[in-house]
Amino acid sequence: MAEFTPLSIVATDGYKLTGRLYQSDSAKGTIIIAGATGVPQRFYSRFAMQSIQQGFNVVTVDYRGIGDSAPATLKGFEMDYRDWASKDLVAVIDEQAKEDLPLYLVGHSYGGHAIGMLSNHDKLNAAYTFGTGAGWHGWMPGLEKYKVSFMWNVIAPIVTRAKGYLGWSILGMGEDLPMGVYKQWKRWCRFPSYFFQDPQYPGMSERFEKVRLPIKAVNSIDDKWAMPQSRDAFMPYYRNAVLEMVDLNPKDHGLNQVGHMGYFFAKANGLWDDVFRFFEQYK
Repeated sequence: MAEFTPLSIVATDGYKLTGRLYQSDSAKGTIIIAGATGVPQRFYSRFAMQSIQQGFNVVTVDYRGIGDSAPATLKGFEMDYRDWASKDLVAVIDEQAKEDLPLYLVGHSYGGHAIGMLSNHDKLNAAYTFGTGAGWHGWMPGLEKYKVSFMWNVIAPIVTRAKGYLGWSILGMGEDLPMGVYKQWKRWCRFPSYFFQDPQYPGMSERFEKVRLPIKAVNSIDDKWAMPQSRDAFMPYYRNAVLEMVDLNPKDHGLNQVGHMGYFFAKANGLWDDVFRFFEQYK
């Protein structure tokens, strides 16, 4: 029996996305996974498999331009970084909201940003985020801030000029990224409070103020890309949400490290029980 059922999802503007449904035998809710930038949906399969054992259906999706939802070439492919939330995830939520089950969202990094850009966040019962932060290199520790600054200002411009998109994969950083994602991400990372301080994108604070969900935001103290102080510069913009912010120490969970990606590694599966407990409060 296959682990998942392939899904064909049509975004709000008609773009065709590829997703997956992991189905529990006796589902008490559905979890939508809103992934990180440049991370394909297959990365979250271990979490999905444990979720169905706990009685939750899980839906994952490759955003436009990523994984199985990517075009033949990213060169010339145009999109707004916010499309992943406002067009792709909105469509996933609308489709799953047709089922008579509580609906939850797990956001990884960008996935935590996405909540405030959804037009239909009111259809969610609760959200849980891992590694969501403001993205500014100044929140990063020691050498990491210089490495990231060098990447944005030296390496990435060379790669994008050569390819017409960000060849993230040749840098060992994940999936290749559309040019629009690269340009906006780089710009927003110039600001300590990310896009909330960007004069080219007014109204972001007001959008986030409309979110009234229960949200639990967990960041590992060794997550160099989203340290707890980075989260604290971003998540309070969900000022009308029922917001709980937690600093995670890997040692307290028998882990040597978590970093930015390790929340979803197999060895970190002990962290996931808290996600399920949290969601079960909001049926």
